[in-house]
Amino acid sequence: MVSTKTKKGESGSSKKQITNEVVTREYTVNLHKRLHGVAFKKRAPRAVKELKKFAEKMMKTPDVRIDSKLNKEIWSQGINHVPYRVRVRLARQRNEDEDSPHKLYTLVTFVR
Repeated sequence: MVSTKTKKGESGSSKKQITNEVVTREYTVNLHKRLHGVAFKKRAPRAVKELKKFAEKMMKTPDVRIDSKLNKEIWSQGINHVPYRVRVRLARQRNEDEDSPHKLYTLVTFVR
């Protein structure tokens, strides 16, 4: 009996498809695990960076923008007491700016 093995990624799905559709999704982001071991005076700034990284990974757009209400929610308890979890809405939208190299951007907003 001969077993046929294919290399990983040999099928047609190996090419990454750039998504051009506008879509909105909601997530609960666990900031507690992302900020474990971070110095107190760097927690809120790191939380914003981690949210941007999360949004970029989920929506596959390098241009990520944080809403001011979400920023206020992260900073509401001070620089070193960031909320453990935050509920966010990620909206992939078309970029109106013609000068931008990216066609889409992600807007991250706070959900109560």
